[in-house]
Amino acid sequence: MTTPAEVAAAASVLARLGFVGAFGHVSARGPDGAGVLLTPTSPPLGALRAGDLLALDADGRPPEGQADRTPIEAPMHVAVYAGRRDVGAICRIHAPATAAWASTGATPPLLHGFGGMVEPVAVWDDPDLIATRATASRVAAALGAAPALLLRGNGGLAVGATLDEALARAWCLEDRCRLALAVGDRARPLTRAELERRSRWYGAETARLAAWLRMS
Repeated sequence: MTTPAEVAAAASVLARLGFVGAFGHVSARGPDGAGVLLTPTSPPLGALRAGDLLALDADGRPPEGQADRTPIEAPMHVAVYAGRRDVGAICRIHAPATAAWASTGATPPLLHGFGGMVEPVAVWDDPDLIATRATASRVAAALGAAPALLLRGNGGLAVGATLDEALARAWCLEDRCRLALAVGDRARPLTRAELERRSRWYGAETARLAAWLRMS
């Protein structure tokens, strides 16, 4: 079970990395398996404490009196958890390279091993915020079984069975986009065979990456 303190700590990591600023959020499946622990709109993610977290119910309703602190895209988190029983946490980011590549509305090429940790990357081709249940359901369908989703003109998100896995995948999504932007037309994507061979290391690398992110 993920605790509010762990969600707040992950938000702090993303803030230090520059992956979130005034916008962006982190969530985890609630302790009852139905609700959602979600970072609020205030205080800033880098200054959150456990007591600041919002505990949404299964329908995405915040505690009484907390509606003004609830992110507009709360329905997206609820929809993803409803559609993916394997997802235990979500990192919604506006990291520089992720935001830049997301503006293309395309999937970034798979150029290195870390990029394979978010393979495939799904794409949602609409820059508007995901503010309604209907739109959130379509976004969850676009994500499908993928570990990450780019939102055209609006950053992206990474999901994981655990908060550590979602955090590591958020870093890998940013690194995949960063490399794609840097290499440009010289890109030489990994083949499926190369990815399959490389992926045997992903379990250990995810754990090491998450530990490094929390200590950096």
